[in-house]
Amino acid sequence: MKFGIDCLLADPSLRKPLTGKRVSLIAHPASVTEGLIHSLDALASCEDITLTSAFGPQHGLKGDKQDNMVETADEIDPIYNIPIYSLYGDVRRPASAMMDSADIFLFDLQDLGCRIYTFVTTLLYLLEEASKSGKSVWVLDRPNPAGRPVEGLSLLPGQESFVGAGPMPMRHGLTMGEMGYWFIEHYGLDVDYRVIPIEGYDPEEGSGFGWPDSRIWINPSPNAANLNMARAYAGTVMLEGTNLSEGRGTTRPLEVLFGAPDLDQKAVLGEMHRLAPEWLEGCALRECWFTPTFHKHQGVLCNALMIHAEGQFYDHRTFRPWRLQALTFKAIRSLYPDYPIWRDFPYEYEFDRLAIDVINGGPALREWVDDRAADAGDLDRLAIRDEEAWNETVVDHLIYPAA
Repeated sequence: MKFGIDCLLADPSLRKPLTGKRVSLIAHPASVTEGLIHSLDALASCEDITLTSAFGPQHGLKGDKQDNMVETADEIDPIYNIPIYSLYGDVRRPASAMMDSADIFLFDLQDLGCRIYTFVTTLLYLLEEASKSGKSVWVLDRPNPAGRPVEGLSLLPGQESFVGAGPMPMRHGLTMGEMGYWFIEHYGLDVDYRVIPIEGYDPEEGSGFGWPDSRIWINPSPNAANLNMARAYAGTVMLEGTNLSEGRGTTRPLEVLFGAPDLDQKAVLGEMHRLAPEWLEGCALRECWFTPTFHKHQGVLCNALMIHAEGQFYDHRTFRPWRLQALTFKAIRSLYPDYPIWRDFPYEYEFDRLAIDVINGGPALREWVDDRAADAGDLDRLAIRDEEAWNETVVDHLIYPAA
């Protein structure tokens, strides 16, 4: 299997349209070739490519910024003497001066297959600005490590944000190359767009089911440490909108359903089995303890439930992380009616809405959790409606359809 960057480097005919053009790269630490050479270095070594700028998304080109709303400054690359623009600093949308730095923009970001992962929105903003300025955008495609499954409620009109680029479910099932096609159609963009596809990719093929066994995992962001996290993320990311720890400040962040010093995980797990046992399928859950070194509950021992969507415990077709996380909240609300689940704080530059609503693209999940009369079937019906509609919407944009 060859990722888009590897195909581009191996085939001079693919690079031919870049000759004589000013080229920019949007990249992060996981933007590497099959030989683990960073894409910036690999492209700079091509005599037929003229790199004139590069861009870093959230967490920076180097991936050194740990948390949300920790910004990165622009800089000059010390080796290639080109500007490195930050798309998570003074701006998140490329400014006109940034767009003037190149003719063709190569987008080479490893995604996690989740609406809230901000690289999705960065692609949309780049396409919109390229449409305005007459520039070209090429996606050097990479796998969606969560595979094809689609899950969650779709973002509602008016709920757009930097973690909500459009009306898609939480787990969107697309590669970034496919997502670009949908953005162009949905938003009516007039942009010169091209995808360098992955060679030999089947997002439903085992054992990786979205992530090939032949490629090692490199963190696309500081807390995306492994494939287990990538599979669980469409659920565990919701913890960012709560007072429950997502495991930041530990070595396995965003791989737990919750961490808290004042909750009994055995009781919570038992209530989850009572409320919707089918939502626990496809993975194993294990009690664990941790003391965060920073972030929520810093220095305090927390009881937690660890997710294992890996090895013998993983079933790609039954694992539903968004429902699993929603069920965890519902069980906590059932056992601890007055527990302050929802965290009220500025989240990804949104100051007027609860973070959990920003994350879910609307209030429906929070309202379901807090409604004592609502059951699993009520949320399931809402989600199935949105999931089926999304699958119908994007079917014509799939580059790697199931056999």
